[in-house]
Amino acid sequence: MKKGIFFAAALLALPLAAIADEGMWTVDNFPAAKVEDKYGVKISPQWLEAARLATTRLENGCTGSFASPDGLILTNNHCVWSCVRNLSSAERNLSDEGFLARKKSEELVCPGQQISVLVALDDVTTEVNRATAGLEAAKANEARKAKLTELESACEKASGGALRCEEVTLYNGGQYFIYSYKRFDDVRLVFAPELDVAAFGGDPDNFNYPRWCLDMSFLRAYEDGKPAMSPDYLRWRGAGPAAEEPVFITGHPGTTNRLLTMSQLRFLRDVTYPIWLLRYSELRGRMLVWKDTSEEAARIVQQRILGIENGIKVRRNQLKALQNDEMMAIKAEEERRLRAAIAADPELDAEFGEAWRLIDEAVATERNFYEEHLFVEEDAGFASDLFDYAKTIVRGTAERELPDAKRIREYTTAALPRVENDLFADRPISREFEKLTLTFSLEKMREWLGPDSKYVHKVLGKQSPQDLAAGLVDGTRLDDPDYRKALWRGGVKAVRASDDPMIRLALSIDDDARALRKRYEDEVEAPTTRGAEMIADARFRIYGTDTYPDATFTLRVTYGAVEGWEEKGAMLDPFTQTRRLFERATGQRPFKVPDSWIAAKDKLDPDTPFNFVATTDITGGNSGSPLIGADGTLVGLAFDGNIHSIAGGYWFDQSLNRTVAVNTAIMLEALADVYEADELVAELSVVDGK
Repeated sequence: MKKGIFFAAALLALPLAAIADEGMWTVDNFPAAKVEDKYGVKISPQWLEAARLATTRLENGCTGSFASPDGLILTNNHCVWSCVRNLSSAERNLSDEGFLARKKSEELVCPGQQISVLVALDDVTTEVNRATAGLEAAKANEARKAKLTELESACEKASGGALRCEEVTLYNGGQYFIYSYKRFDDVRLVFAPELDVAAFGGDPDNFNYPRWCLDMSFLRAYEDGKPAMSPDYLRWRGAGPAAEEPVFITGHPGTTNRLLTMSQLRFLRDVTYPIWLLRYSELRGRMLVWKDTSEEAARIVQQRILGIENGIKVRRNQLKALQNDEMMAIKAEEERRLRAAIAADPELDAEFGEAWRLIDEAVATERNFYEEHLFVEEDAGFASDLFDYAKTIVRGTAERELPDAKRIREYTTAALPRVENDLFADRPISREFEKLTLTFSLEKMREWLGPDSKYVHKVLGKQSPQDLAAGLVDGTRLDDPDYRKALWRGGVKAVRASDDPMIRLALSIDDDARALRKRYEDEVEAPTTRGAEMIADARFRIYGTDTYPDATFTLRVTYGAVEGWEEKGAMLDPFTQTRRLFERATGQRPFKVPDSWIAAKDKLDPDTPFNFVATTDITGGNSGSPLIGADGTLVGLAFDGNIHSIAGGYWFDQSLNRTVAVNTAIMLEALADVYEADELVAELSVVDGK
């Protein structure tokens, strides 16, 4: 192939990421030159390192940032809902009341919460590829996992146990890294505003703009019973950002699917999302009915309902995006051009040409047992925190008897501290809520798998889902953390001797669940991984590394500017102001302003910037991410995207996709004038105002 023709083909196949102003970039491959060319600001390696060390990962799927040298962490209110709920009671609903610790001794431990900071990252692609070379897909998959377990263990041993090491897969298998984290297991609640202002507008406003949400909270990391030292923290810019100012986001975006093949996207569209939406729409309805049975029921589910409504809106719009024929045609054309570039070069074709066939066949295979795997191994049939404990204990104690390299990845030595932290946490369990969710999921398993399914027969026998759920929940002792700890430490012998009905259920279905997992790993995961690795290698061969990987809940940096967008023929201003919060209030949820804000209204500046939008490229997992100016100061707190951003899981439209953030100006004013949190404000380092 002539060189000129090859590069022309490569240019045609070049993904939009390399041309458009988008991307969730790893810190070691940030396009600083592109940023300087577009925005005229220099982002140095030192800037990136400081931002990395100031950014935290919440292990519940969110991001945060250090806000002081004493372990203070800023994140979203919706990222601490589980902590707030676990610390609440029938007598004290912290979600409604809000919470403020006026001194450190009043800060409350969040059960099971963990926070991590990325301190090192090492490329281990060569070692992984060497371990899998020449093996067929299923054996390569096993070898890959064993090698990654070995590398994680070696990393932790080298740190003397001071760090937690995790494998990171990038570019769908094109690169492998070991990320080393400093982890904090003692995390305490410092401040949370009332839910009514944190989530003002509720589901009607969710993923929309303009917005008026004070979606912020503070946590604190502790070590050895004392506030952790966090010398790398963000200074706050009191005035917030300016219009058109370039801004940057550091965070942990959860999942995007921009590198998936067309067959994988169609599977999401035709199978995964419809089933999810049917299940969760009905679950939301049942929770709404149960909410009205008592004040305690309403307290238990108020945040959960908001969470499910958020998920439904996300899935509904993800499905809508994949039903967009025009955008799917663009994705198909991108794939066709890449495949054509590979086919046009005999060397590339010989090496990578069968990649799509492997993935297509794996997708076709998955269609044959997707529901069984979903309901039995992925636990869609057992929606219960108590069953989750049972499965962890049953499977984890068995896995601990195996050599590390032979274990399921969730139970390797490197993973066990996180497992135990979650298992031993003293969280309140509502047995009535457990009965509701477990009954529902057992009914859905019977509905989707059919009454003649061997799995349904094994689980239900002659019992109804409602009776079985009631018996399991009423009879178990797994709501007692001491009992869970005793079973875990007693090992397989203690587990098999237990007469706890939830443990007995988990034992009875574990062999079947493991068999489904093994089939999935061998027949779906292995060939998909092999095909994805081949496509990734082909992309590198053609494009180089001037592209970013899909999101994997690992640290990324994205850039953009504070800009509105055109919606239905009108330009939306990038900022909202405080006055409209009160103008939109109705006195009824979800448009109810808390009494504390009503009382402080005359002290608040009606022109204070409240929320704002930016062109930064984010997705779920970026909740709680700091928005940072080029000068390194904190100017905002990401908490949502606009409705167009939901399609960002598959493609990025810079003209429409927007991040929605809380302005530092309103955060500081609210802390000072609404909550009179003088000690907390004094702890923050504020520049440029206030």
